[in-house]
Amino acid sequence: MALDKNVLSSTAAPPDNGDAPQATEKPATEAQEILGLSSLFGRGIGGLPVLLALALGLSLATDTFLTGMNLENLGRQVSIYAIIAIGQLLVILTAGIDLSVGSVVGLSGVIAAKTVVETASTGSVLLAVLLALVAGAAVGAVNGVLVAIMKMPPFIVTLGTLGMARGLTLLYTSGRTIQPLPEGFTEIAGGKLLGVANLIWLTAAIVLLVGFTLRRTVWGRYIYAVGSNQESARLTGVPVKAVLLSVYALSGALAALGGVLLASRLGNGVPTAGTGYELQAIAACVIGGASLFGARGTAFGALVGALIVGLLNNGGTLLGVDPFWLQVAIGALILVAVGMDQLQGKRLANRRA
Repeated sequence: MALDKNVLSSTAAPPDNGDAPQATEKPATEAQEILGLSSLFGRGIGGLPVLLALALGLSLATDTFLTGMNLENLGRQVSIYAIIAIGQLLVILTAGIDLSVGSVVGLSGVIAAKTVVETASTGSVLLAVLLALVAGAAVGAVNGVLVAIMKMPPFIVTLGTLGMARGLTLLYTSGRTIQPLPEGFTEIAGGKLLGVANLIWLTAAIVLLVGFTLRRTVWGRYIYAVGSNQESARLTGVPVKAVLLSVYALSGALAALGGVLLASRLGNGVPTAGTGYELQAIAACVIGGASLFGARGTAFGALVGALIVGLLNNGGTLLGVDPFWLQVAIGALILVAVGMDQLQGKRLANRRA
């Protein structure tokens, strides 16, 4: 079936409200978005005031926030969250959810750690990383098959694979931490290029690549079309099943990359690593402007959301705030973001009516 030209034209840029834009609407320019800030969480750019306010508040509240060591540690920590959140974003854009990413982080980390230890004589760091990425992509592909072909609910599917992946991780390691890891492996996350941590360079590259892909390629337009309305997308020629398979596989692969980087940063493979990371990833996406109903969100927004979550955690540590209260704050931010998303959707629906 030939693809309807209206699909390509209507999804040439990610819609702001989760629905296909009207033909008479003109896409806002970047300058208009920055100056307008029409919704605090509606776009990735809308989260910047929150991010700047947090940074300003922490810089005034503590002398250690703006130190080079703290900012470097913050950048390394946020980088891992952001990479996982980018993968989660791809799934959320299709109106799905991936709860298995935290367990994939742990599974991929121990696979990479054990491989690099067992092949220490040959120094197969590349082999360790590739095996971990393949394992993560395989878990994601299983999720994709069950969601796209078996038509099972994403929440139930990924909840099941969350438990399976964590169980396999504990069986694979017998519950023991794998350490120490060779310097060649720890250098992946610990090294620097031009004075900037490798993690930050890698995160920037992924954000730019995924951002460009979502906004400027047919595959990216397909993702938004599927998230807007799967049946309409299918009738206009969008390969819905292939799109769903690809986003879940990529979510698993990016979670695996986060697991490898976390193991490299810690210098060991911890079987329980990544616990709760799925909630951090979802929080970053939602706070950064993604809609849990699909078809709205950007890679830059996910990065901003990850920075906000990272600042909350980092600032809480510096100020000696009880970490339980930090969980309350992050949960409240999610509720505010989703509530504003709902209100914005109702306003747009009333306007069209």
